[in-house]
Amino acid sequence: MTAANTRLDEAEIHRLALGCILASWTGPVPPARIEHLLADGLGGVVLFENNITGDDAATRALTDRLRTAAGRPIVIAADEEGGDVVRLPWTEGSGPGQAALGHLDDIETTEQVYASLGERLARCGLTADLGPVADVNTNPDNPVVGLRSFGSDSALVARHVEAAVRGLQRAGVAAVVKHFPGHGNTGMDSHHDLPVIDSDLDHLDRHELPPFRAGIEAGTRAVMTGHLFVPSVDPDRFATISPALARTLLRERLGFTGTVVSDAMEMGPLAGGLGIVEGTVQALIAGTDAIELGFDEHVEVLAALPGAVYAAVADGRLDLERLRDAAARTAALAVVVPDGTGAGDHPLAASAATRSLELHGDVATEGKLLVVECHSPNSIPTGDLDWSLAEPLRARGAEVTLLRVTDDATAAAAVDELRTSGLFAVVVTRDPQWYPWQREVLRAAAARTRVVTVDTGWPSPAHPPASIRTRGIGRGLLAAAADLLAGSPAA
Repeated sequence: MTAANTRLDEAEIHRLALGCILASWTGPVPPARIEHLLADGLGGVVLFENNITGDDAATRALTDRLRTAAGRPIVIAADEEGGDVVRLPWTEGSGPGQAALGHLDDIETTEQVYASLGERLARCGLTADLGPVADVNTNPDNPVVGLRSFGSDSALVARHVEAAVRGLQRAGVAAVVKHFPGHGNTGMDSHHDLPVIDSDLDHLDRHELPPFRAGIEAGTRAVMTGHLFVPSVDPDRFATISPALARTLLRERLGFTGTVVSDAMEMGPLAGGLGIVEGTVQALIAGTDAIELGFDEHVEVLAALPGAVYAAVADGRLDLERLRDAAARTAALAVVVPDGTGAGDHPLAASAATRSLELHGDVATEGKLLVVECHSPNSIPTGDLDWSLAEPLRARGAEVTLLRVTDDATAAAAVDELRTSGLFAVVVTRDPQWYPWQREVLRAAAARTRVVTVDTGWPSPAHPPASIRTRGIGRGLLAAAADLLAGSPAA
């Protein structure tokens, strides 16, 4: 091989390696390094909430800038799951999340909600949505899935995943069904640790895999693997770097022919073990196509990756055709091809939040209100969410005294106020099963007669006599709850 051919091969591999990478950065303005990498062949970017700080027109200007820097179509993706995991700014018209839609269990509504979401993403210039979540939330103590799932029943989740995929891809935006082979029956958060799924293949086939199979049959253009260890399928490697998961199970057994996307490589199972660079090489070898790095820019990783991929090709660990195939499959997610059906302002989507609420007893309020909001910590997937039920209540004419509860001390003050105040109380909780201070607030609420409880988390089996379950803190859901509490819509 001549020196010229060696340089040509190195240049090709450098560009192919970059072409498999979905990078990120912090802040609303892309740094020059990202724009230079896009010009050099970077496959695309994943946008987070700190990148999207303006309205939809501002987001479109950002995505147009990124495409201009690249000089070609690129993948622009985001975790726009709906509900509590959003990257585009919330509006009162924002659709409910997956748990609320699963409770409603109306397939046409789910498809219309996701068709509207797909149209919004396309208008903003995004090409792929890292969703829907196909995990079946069978473990009530799951710390990371919960409301992101359509439910705890595999068949229900499957039919809604299928509808969500159809809806998103009507607008031409690629659906990325996740987290294969299923993160619902776990008690760990894969952002930090490596969850182990002890199920055998038969159990997986009957419980975890049906939603992924439904998404594939609906034509999903991509599937995201989770950082999940399934010893019954591969006793040596977890899903991100496992040929048995990506090739044998996903492609051969389930018949998937689209793009395999990794979860963020900066997450604990990889960053704390193999490292992002070697993890990326092993993921490509295993059959993963598009590599999401994660939230941070990872300047050193981006500098090291092309050389590491070249070395893997040179020593025979990574086949060059596998690398070419991975880069081509990644590039396929840069293409937006709507099917022409559109979504428009469909009444099912517009009314979805109201219809997805679960009501018990009389929830109408009267007079001045004492609103006690329990704000538990946000998770990594949700990011920094700012929510309030008091705000839409005030917009509907209610006079509100707000108590924001975040810990033991503020909970004690709220308990005292609930015991002594003569105002009609509205108590808002969010996953009280994990926070004792919220349970103290609920006990104080239960001792009152003039009170309505609003449960915004994954619901427990029992419920107070007068209560609303929203299954999320999205602005549309809270606005719908406020309509019921105040007895009228916003002026």
